Amino acid sequence: MYTGGMRYALLLGCLFSSLGVCQSFEASISGGETRFGDAKLGTATGVATDPQYVMKDGFRLTFRMTLNSWRFFGHEFGYAYNHTSLDVPPITTNTGLAGVTTTPAQNISVPIHQGFYDFLAYATPEGSRVRPFAAGGVQFSSFVPPGTSIYYGNQVTKYGINYGGGIKFRLSSIWGIRFDVRFYNMGKPFNFMNQSGRLIQQEYSVGATFNL
Repeated sequence: MYTGGMRYALLLGCLFSSLGVCQSFEASISGGETRFGDAKLGTATGVATDPQYVMKDGFRLTFRMTLNSWRFFGHEFGYAYNHTSLDVPPITTNTGLAGVTTTPAQNISVPIHQGFYDFLAYATPEGSRVRPFAAGGVQFSSFVPPGTSIYYGNQVTKYGINYGGGIKFRLSSIWGIRFDVRFYNMGKPFNFMNQSGRLIQQEYSVGATFNL
């Protein structure tokens, strides 16, 4: 029993030692652009042919923490702030005796706060200077209209999946750069009339990485 226990302990030691060699940590900050695919969110009235609310592109700032637990695989957690907006169509209202009034079209700020997780699969092993990768995972996206605050729970939150990829370049033992492309698939916010389909958000970003 003693010999078997020693062998078992040695086996576990070798296993954890090999995992420890492969494991590394990265922190990164990226800037880039948020774009939208099917960005029409619905109408202000029950008439399907009326002008629609439309999500507009904007700037994106992303913070990521990456744990490369295996030679070719890793985990990534992050937060992103999207400086985006919403085109509001002109809205015509029948006010009775006063007749018909029209509120002109306008653009309002609707930033999006995102938290996400991705599983990473690399084309080259840990320690390589160039590492192309594919990514897939889940996220929540909180849309914050004017006059509301994410701190008081007034935001509209949607959940979805994301996928994409990128490439990392190791410039030194500590510093590197990365390029990312992601597609975020989620429900459409605000429950406007005649709303259908999914909201597809695209990320195109470049960032700096700090490696441990």
